Amino acid sequence: MTHEAIRQTLVRRGEDLLSRPFEPVRFTGHQEADALLNDLDHYPHAFVLACVMDRQIKAERAWLIPYGFRTRLGSFEFADLQGLPLEKGSSLMSKPEPLHRFPDVMANNFYAAVQRIASKYSGRASAIWAARPSSATIVRRFLEFDGVGPKIATMAANGLVRDFKIPVSDKISIDISPDVQVRRVFTRLGLITEGASNEELIYRARELNPMYPGIFDLSAWEIGRDWCRPKLPSCRECYMNACCPTAEGQGRGAPTHDHYPP
Repeated sequence: MTHEAIRQTLVRRGEDLLSRPFEPVRFTGHQEADALLNDLDHYPHAFVLACVMDRQIKAERAWLIPYGFRTRLGSFEFADLQGLPLEKGSSLMSKPEPLHRFPDVMANNFYAAVQRIASKYSGRASAIWAARPSSATIVRRFLEFDGVGPKIATMAANGLVRDFKIPVSDKISIDISPDVQVRRVFTRLGLITEGASNEELIYRARELNPMYPGIFDLSAWEIGRDWCRPKLPSCRECYMNACCPTAEGQGRGAPTHDHYPP
């Protein structure tokens, strides 16, 4: 199979995910924590602060931090966060046990993010994505927060567009995230070379679908999670089986289902 067949299959799956109506996102698997993160109407800053915290720890743990902070403070109203001194925020981040692997650094980033939302967006984090901005604008606004790099900024933009159905004027600046699952799937599909850099992965996605490179993000991630595992991949179960060049010897043939996962 050609790279074009692979591209078309992944794009179709990405478009299917994009077209689905909004459903609450399971960021952590913790019901109350996920409810806070999904409430963009009342707590849009929870989503932004979780993105800021998503650094050098497992994503599920990072996205629990707003809920953990709320539990310790007794509130997650923005006015209460804005009035919180850095020293108190550092204590809440650190005790009784650290919410993050680097509590001091992340307490500073948390504090700086709150102050930036207050000064730049009048205390309303949803202004970051209001009024149908370009994807470049959303990514650039996330990059302005301390500790946020291109990977998290594009992940945030992609999540807003794909999961929360936030309207934007374009998707051209939403890159694929160089996640370990995505990298493994792109490598086994023959789309990038073994040991490719993040830049090679990103530019390959741009080459394959320049108007929305990030459309591959979730489809590739779920393939890696569900079938294309590091060891003992379930090739016969995967809908990419027929066009995957490395499925040879791993049980190539028609998958046991002919549709995407639910």
